[in-house]
Amino acid sequence: MSAPATGRGGTVPAATAAAVSAPGRPLSSAVVVLSTVVAVISLGVGALLAVAGAAGYAAGAWVSPEPLSPGLIGAAMVGVAPGLLTLGRAGTWEEVRSLYLPLVVVMVGLSAVTLLNAGSLRVAVGGPLFLVLFSLGWVPVVGALALASVGCLAAQYRGPAAGPSRTGPVPVPVPVPAWSRPLLAVLGSGWLGIGAGLLLLPGFWSAFVPWTVNRADAQGLGVWALSLGVGVLASLAEDDLGRSRPALRAVPAVAVACGLLLAVRASDVAWGSGGAVSLLALLGGLLVTGVTGQLLLARAGREGAGRAAPGKPRGEAGPDA
Repeated sequence: MSAPATGRGGTVPAATAAAVSAPGRPLSSAVVVLSTVVAVISLGVGALLAVAGAAGYAAGAWVSPEPLSPGLIGAAMVGVAPGLLTLGRAGTWEEVRSLYLPLVVVMVGLSAVTLLNAGSLRVAVGGPLFLVLFSLGWVPVVGALALASVGCLAAQYRGPAAGPSRTGPVPVPVPVPAWSRPLLAVLGSGWLGIGAGLLLLPGFWSAFVPWTVNRADAQGLGVWALSLGVGVLASLAEDDLGRSRPALRAVPAVAVACGLLLAVRASDVAWGSGGAVSLLALLGGLLVTGVTGQLLLARAGREGAGRAAPGKPRGEAGPDA
């Protein structure tokens, strides 16, 4: 008869130890490779769009009336890249899906927005040679990544549903605090609703954006807002901060990157509008969510290490009785 396993709150009864240590769905290598490729591309392209936007140049794939919209899309790309680069450290699909599913939304959404607004692409309307070439490359790259992201998702679910995926002790779940669940639901629903509105009804919802946007800008921003909503609500559904670790790394970086660009281009924003106030509140919510989640994870780790028996590795179970 095995002794109880060691967990976050001391020992876990033998009847529930199997549930705590049950392996998840093994993570597909295709998901890891694609996430790394997207992260590298996002760092380069996102930095270009964000820096150009901060300098007052609209360097997007389509014509934009102001540099802030393509700059914010670039800032979001830069912010999410570090989280994507950490997906390879995970052992199971459950640990990465709260970040990978928003990635699929972004890739498929941006590809659809590009096709729907093909007439406003730089390659179609002309302009500086660099922007025309950038637009020409954007179309096939985004389209290929969209198809690949969906294909990797399908491959992930075609694989085995469960199996050994890591060595060593399996982390005990760290539930989302009860007091934060209503706040996360409001935050995720806010991003989801705004994103859906901008994407599906850009003519109406673009009036609430506190700077000048066209149809392509509104829909591009809507795709990113929609993905942030999906990520927050997916993390809430996981109810495990450990599984949401990659997303917790990404959301504060996105908030900081977008906040810095808004500060640099403050003169372009109608700060007295309700849209500006809502945007600041939603970005602040992302920052607080990510930082708080990481602090709670760190505290849970320290508590687990403190409860571990002296002279034994953390999480080691006692000898068989």
